[in-house]
Formats: sequence, structure tokens, C-alpha cells
Amino acid sequence: MSKLVEIQLNAQGTVALKKGYPLILKDAVMSDVRVEEGSLIKLTDRYHKFLAKGYYGKQNKGIGWVLTSNEQEEIDFDFFDQKMSAAFDRRDLLMEDPDTTAFRLFNGEGDGIGGLTIDYFDGYYMVSWYSEGIYAFRHHVYNVLDKRADYKAVYEKKRFDTQGQYVEQDDFVKGTPGDFPIIIKENGMQFAVDLNDGAMTGIFLDQRDVREAIRDNYSEGREVLNTFSYTGAFSVAAALGGATKTTSVDLAKRSVAKTIEQFSVNGIDYEQQDIKVMDVFDYFRYAKRHDMKFGLVVLDPPSFARSKKYTFSTAKDYPMLMKEAIAVTEKNGIIVASTNNASFSMKKFKGFIEQAFKEMDIRYKVLEESTLPKDFRTPRDYPEFNYLKVVIVKKLR
Repeated sequence: MSKLVEIQLNAQGTVALKKGYPLILKDAVMSDVRVEEGSLIKLTDRYHKFLAKGYYGKQNKGIGWVLTSNEQEEIDFDFFDQKMSAAFDRRDLLMEDPDTTAFRLFNGEGDGIGGLTIDYFDGYYMVSWYSEGIYAFRHHVYNVLDKRADYKAVYEKKRFDTQGQYVEQDDFVKGTPGDFPIIIKENGMQFAVDLNDGAMTGIFLDQRDVREAIRDNYSEGREVLNTFSYTGAFSVAAALGGATKTTSVDLAKRSVAKTIEQFSVNGIDYEQQDIKVMDVFDYFRYAKRHDMKFGLVVLDPPSFARSKKYTFSTAKDYPMLMKEAIAVTEKNGIIVASTNNASFSMKKFKGFIEQAFKEMDIRYKVLEESTLPKDFRTPRDYPEFNYLKVVIVKKLR
């Protein structure tokens, strides 16, 4: 058995851990600790009484994750095998669904190992590592995949440089390298993905349910504006759902080629759609000047965005952004408001939406709200790990 480094937790940290909180917060630790990334740690209360075992790995507000509260349980290959196998079994139905061939197979703390996620893309596996600490256990994870998964190839994303950003590298790990882009299916829609093209793949899997709702319930006969559009996946869903026209707006130049690609793999004539490389706020001004109105506006900004002119943060600027969207939405039009910012709750997010409508003296109705899809399993008692918040509203008078 490997030697465990003891870390003492203060009273607050002890209470949180006993209630099942999986992240070891920096301010839960009693004294300054000098521990190597990837060390197995024994968490104790202030009287040195055993609480749990975990690993040391700095990630955002945390210094590591709790793995087990059983003092006898070893953190070894069998531990990873058991956690990963159980997670894969939970996704059996998705694995057998011919209409959806990309989803989250292992979701960090929700499946029992914080800092690690595994995504499935039609036979290709993509492992994301969120700290150097968890990366130290990669041999276990890859050995489990060798044992349990019939993969074409395995790719990885290291998301842990000093700013917690993606580490540039060749992401291929093993297997037969993919000929990218590959085409995956999601509720029958098709998307082109590239697993070896930097931090992004071309699709955010956590928005699967939202794309389906846009296609099936909200786009028919409407003109659609998709802001911060990335590769245009929401626009594809809207076009397949019968939108009269879509406009995709993103500041990144490469968004044009990527959006054209997504339309094309779905047999949609991209020349009938609008794709703009533009600051979203500039586009809102342009739309207002030209008295343009949309039947559906999709608002899914990054948590933080910087342009030459200003910095945008969802935590403080969402009401302002929402007001811009309301102004270009027609009467009885729909706004899909979304954020992946984990720093505030659904209640606060709905408060942002309410504030925007109130300040514009316009009534609205919430049609539906949703969080992460089922495969993005999170600890039930801790909603802050369920970072995605989507509220679909209808603009009234």
C-alpha cells in the first residue's frame, strides 16, 4: 500500500466532507500543505481522525478530490476499473441508440472520480484531464479502457496549464488515428467533429437536449438568430426544425468554415443561411438600426469573453446581454437563454432574466428550464456541479 500524505481539515471542511462534498477546497485545509500533484492523501479532522482518502491535484478552487470514505479501500487499478465500469454500464442505453453516437461516458465527481471526464464519439474515446494530479493516474485509466472498451482510438485533452487552460499537444494516445472530421449523430442530427484540433471538438455535448428542443419545438416557421454561435450547431438544429432562415454570429474567423461544414453534413444549403464574423454586441446594434426582428434568439455566451472593446462576464453582464436579445425578438418570439457559468445558481440566473425584462417593461413567460443531460451525471446534493442552466422564455406584449 502506498504511503498516504495526511491533510487535516478544519471544522467546516470536516462537516462538508462528512456530508459527501467531493471537492477538497483550499480553505478547508488547516495548515499550509506541501504535497506533490498526484499524491494519494488521507484526510483527517483536527484530531487526526480518519475521514476519507483522495488525491492531490489543484483545480480551480480545489486542491484535490475525495475518492473513498472507506479506509480499507485501495486506490489502484481495481478502484478505477470498478468506477469506470459502473459509469459505462449507466450509459448502456445511449451506447445502443443508433440515433445518438456521441455522449459523456464518465463525468468526473458524478461518477466518483473528480477531475476526469471521458467522452465517446462513435468508437473514439476522448479523455480530459483537469489537473496534473489526476493525470498521474493515466496508466490506470488507459489500462481500464484497454480492458473494457472496444475503441478505434483514444485521444486526450490536458486542461491544466497554469491558468487551468488546455495544454497544446498532439492529442492522439493510442489505437488507429481518426481521419477527421468524423461524423457523429445526435438525435438523428449529424455533426462533424475533430478530436485532434486543439481544445475544442466542434460540438458541446452538454447541449444535446437543448438542440433537440430547438429542432422539435421552437424553430418551425421562425427566423432564428444564434449568437456566440461557435460551429453553428444550434443553427443546424433550427434549420432541420423548419426555421425559415438562420443567422449565426461569432467573433472567431474560423467559425465560418466550421458552420458551413455543419450545415453541409446535414444536407442544408448554407448559402440560404447567414453566417457573420462579428462581435455579438455590434451585431445587436446593427440589427436594431435595421429594425430586424427574430422569432427565436439563442443566447449561449462563454462565461468570459474579451473583444478589443470590452470584457464580458456572464456573472455581471448577462442582464445587459438579455436586454439586447429582447430588443431584437419579435412579439411572441422565443429566447433560449443559456449559461455554463458554475459560479451562480439557476435561481440567480432566472433573476438575471427577470431583471432584463423588468427594466424593459416587457412581460414574458418561462416555457421550460433544464440543466445537464443525464449522461453528465453530477452529485445530486450539490447543484453547483450541475453548471449548465437553460431557460426558454416567450416574449409577451
